[in-house]
Amino acid sequence: MKKKVKKWFVYFGALLVLGIAIVCIYHYTLVQKESAILQPNGTLVNVDGQNIHVYQEGSGKDTYVFMAGSGIAAPVYEFKGLYRKFSQHNQIAVVDRAGYGYSDIAHDERDIDTILAQTREALLQSGLQPPYTLVPHSISGLEAIYWAQKYPEEVKGIIALDISLPSQYIKHQMGTVDRWMIKGMHLATKIGFHRLMPSQVYNPQVLNMSFLTAEEKKIYQALSFKQFFNEAMKNELLQVYENSLQSEQLPKPKNTPVLLIDAIAEEKKDSIYTKQNRQDYTVFAKQFTHAEVKEVSGTHSIYLYQPDEIYQLTMEFMTTNANRKGR
Repeated sequence: MKKKVKKWFVYFGALLVLGIAIVCIYHYTLVQKESAILQPNGTLVNVDGQNIHVYQEGSGKDTYVFMAGSGIAAPVYEFKGLYRKFSQHNQIAVVDRAGYGYSDIAHDERDIDTILAQTREALLQSGLQPPYTLVPHSISGLEAIYWAQKYPEEVKGIIALDISLPSQYIKHQMGTVDRWMIKGMHLATKIGFHRLMPSQVYNPQVLNMSFLTAEEKKIYQALSFKQFFNEAMKNELLQVYENSLQSEQLPKPKNTPVLLIDAIAEEKKDSIYTKQNRQDYTVFAKQFTHAEVKEVSGTHSIYLYQPDEIYQLTMEFMTTNANRKGR
């Protein structure tokens, strides 16, 4: 009996190793094949010895900088439906943080000072001078707030797209199990298992949107598979508590105009989470001289579903509040 059990484990182990090898070969073969269509459509600048990608379009006296949330591996394509509204009358920029889009993968701890320094330098090397109006989504709200804390003269305003606040990251600090799950997901993507779960790699709704061409949709998928949950994205999440503490230790940039757009999904409008987030936003806004909270119907990826409303709210808010800061 023991021999049979041992034999079974040997067979199982061999099949497991074979399965992993097949998935790994399949993934990296496709990465190599797909690399032919992955050509940067913006500018690659060298920052700290690595390439950072900056895409820009449009013209005007105001520059809106779009900043992606965690795990959005192809920001230039995913945000296109929104920034196209802005670029009709303004200059826009999409900065791919290290590990995102066409930028190189960073191998540092992703502390907030390094992330911010790279974003600022990339914009300057691309010929874009401050002040900027920052348009962060989700986790990048932390960088935007910290930017205004450290360099208030460079930030004309913040249009916060369903961001997570520094205080929320501190209050809901991830535990040991969460950290190991993040590390496990990173390991799984290095092997290539994410190829088997495309709906977890990119937002399938993006493929249903008309703002991307058929070719751009292929590029969006390929870039997402290549960059998904790499080392930089993993470390960014593991460092978020420490980065949030660093922000919370500084005074709020109370003179920076802030528009907090709270995405409210219809099926979750009465949930405990929605009510708590609404309260957190309200408390946060009260710490600023010029801040508003606007609820917009939609899911966390609000930029996909309500680009016209977001643009209209932004223009109204910035017209009313930007000059109050003396800009």
